[in-house]
Amino acid sequence: MKQIDFSQIPTPSYVVEERLLKRNLSLLKSIMDQTGCKILLAQKAFSMFYYYSLIGTYLAGTTASSLFEAKLGKEEMGGEVHIFNPAYQESEMEEIISLCDHIVFNTPKQWLKYKEVIQKSGKKVSCGLRVNPQYSEIEVELYNPCAKGSRLGTILDNIKEEDLEGLEGLHFHTMCEQNSDVLVRTLKVVEEKFSFLLKRMKWINFGGGHHITREDYDVEGLISSILHIKETYGVEVYLEPGEAIGLNTGYLVTKVLDVCGEHGECVILDTSAECHMPDVLEMPYRPEIIGASKAGEKAYTYRLGGPTCLAGDVVGEYSFDEPLKEGDILVFCDMSHYSMVKNNTFNGINLPSIIAYTEKEGIVIVKQFGYEDFKMRLS
Repeated sequence: MKQIDFSQIPTPSYVVEERLLKRNLSLLKSIMDQTGCKILLAQKAFSMFYYYSLIGTYLAGTTASSLFEAKLGKEEMGGEVHIFNPAYQESEMEEIISLCDHIVFNTPKQWLKYKEVIQKSGKKVSCGLRVNPQYSEIEVELYNPCAKGSRLGTILDNIKEEDLEGLEGLHFHTMCEQNSDVLVRTLKVVEEKFSFLLKRMKWINFGGGHHITREDYDVEGLISSILHIKETYGVEVYLEPGEAIGLNTGYLVTKVLDVCGEHGECVILDTSAECHMPDVLEMPYRPEIIGASKAGEKAYTYRLGGPTCLAGDVVGEYSFDEPLKEGDILVFCDMSHYSMVKNNTFNGINLPSIIAYTEKEGIVIVKQFGYEDFKMRLS
């Protein structure tokens, strides 16, 4: 297998490697084949539609959090198109109905508001309700959809069976970067609270947050959970991971612009945590760099930051075998998911190019950005 020559990549750039993407997709397809479940790409995590035709040969379709994501999935991949939003806009509902196969509502009130327009549309759309089992093992409140006072999903006490007439499925999303043991414990709570509803439904959606393609993930545990629900309730099972599709498939290639600071300990890169990898600041987390280690482990330690005016635009501290100098190329790992979909042009900083790397074609520059991309978002 040819290796990427990062010196030939314009910086900054996101690079997504087809071979690694296929590895993830093959595992997900094998789970579908073994269980009869359907796995969808959650576009909120990975929306590089250059690869959608490839992804569509493995997965059942896409899931969206908005009208625009639904349109992107429909236009670029096809297959099934599902959508969930906490509260839909009336002006968009007609188009959403035309695009989507499943529409999940956050509350019975939302379902009752749009029930008639959906039923009169003439299009077969399967509708469901997102439930909140009030159980989650996510420790960071920012990412916990079951935190106290959550606006996401309906708790058992707020469900009246008569309000659910016409609904065909249940949806829950309670996980974030977690293994299948968490799903097992979550399903136990979901069954305890909502089994009386599951018995009248056609499908259930386990949501996202399943880190299926992580090296230590217990795939057999997931398969057992899927089969248990299918066999117990006679329902179709959906999963909608996003991160699991893009996990460990890509890079962010950047260049050293300057070495500065009181003692030469600061490095300015042509990429920004604030603009190009915002989860580094929001999670927060420290992405790996090829050839680098934690602070102090190698001879030369630096604090890597971006070119914006934000004082906290810092990726972290890293150590290297040799001193860094202007023009050096650094490669951040695992930069496919929650990067392109969340980046921004704060300070007028340009967006990284989007690059595909395939065995057949090598480096493919899919998209480059410029001033007009910055300007068009403003007025």
